[in-house]
Amino acid sequence: MAQTCTQIKNNMELSVIIVNWNTKKLLWDCLASICKFTQNVEFEVIVVDNNSNDGSRKMVKSRFPKVKLISNNDNLGFAKANNIGIKSATGKYILLLNSDTYLIENSLQKLVELAEKQENLGVLAPQLLNSDKSIQQSVGFFPDLPQVFFWMTFIDDLPFGQILKPYHVDHDVFYKSEQEIEWATGAAMFVPKNVIQKAGFLDEQIFMYGEDIEWCYRIKKAGFQIIYTPITKIVHIGRGSSGQISTKAFVGEFEGLKYFYTKHKSNFSLQILSILLKIGALARILLFGFLGRKDTARAYVKTFKVA
Repeated sequence: MAQTCTQIKNNMELSVIIVNWNTKKLLWDCLASICKFTQNVEFEVIVVDNNSNDGSRKMVKSRFPKVKLISNNDNLGFAKANNIGIKSATGKYILLLNSDTYLIENSLQKLVELAEKQENLGVLAPQLLNSDKSIQQSVGFFPDLPQVFFWMTFIDDLPFGQILKPYHVDHDVFYKSEQEIEWATGAAMFVPKNVIQKAGFLDEQIFMYGEDIEWCYRIKKAGFQIIYTPITKIVHIGRGSSGQISTKAFVGEFEGLKYFYTKHKSNFSLQILSILLKIGALARILLFGFLGRKDTARAYVKTFKVA
């Protein structure tokens, strides 16, 4: 049976943009959850498909005919595909949503209502949960050299780590209350459209990994706040289209950081970053090798080479 995932009456409040690449089942679950839980919001859903060959596009057309489907002829990457969706969107607000997420409550209404109360909102980040409903690490602070040092040396993993404004916040207590942060994962990122007009689109030079941090950096520089809120929860399975090979994520994050420094920092800072990344990668090679986690150790061998 076809399902309707769009509610449009007068003024469009929200455009939900989902980039898909060969995640047919996950995409179905995501769209079905939007249909099931969303009420009292005028919204549209835009699926931007990066040339999937698993029947994703046929599924969207047949099961969710009201969803706007944009079919690319190639895999254009996360940033460029999202930009295509943003340019097609008509909502006051944009929600970038990964295809490997699904709603468990009326998150769209809650996000819109909270956004309407904010005066200088740049990004609103909902709480993300893992499949087992535990809190997922999903926000942090910009990767300045002190933050990279704390990360590479495991200092920010210590009990007091959250007070250091870590690059990755992995302390559950932080996620219990609303916080001003500096970046949020693109897996679920709520952005007013007028902010994009001032800060610009996602950087299409980044194919995948790090584009959300770089975008938040420009949004913050434009004078907007980036806020994490536990007012609503969204489940994020993680690595839905890239598989479970951690090497891609590790290497992609290091490459993304080096690009970020090349674009926004001095050459001297870039050189220090490279040293810190090599130290961190070597430490992890030794640690995970000692723990018998050979696959993870091998993954960090590759990150050491790109650091």
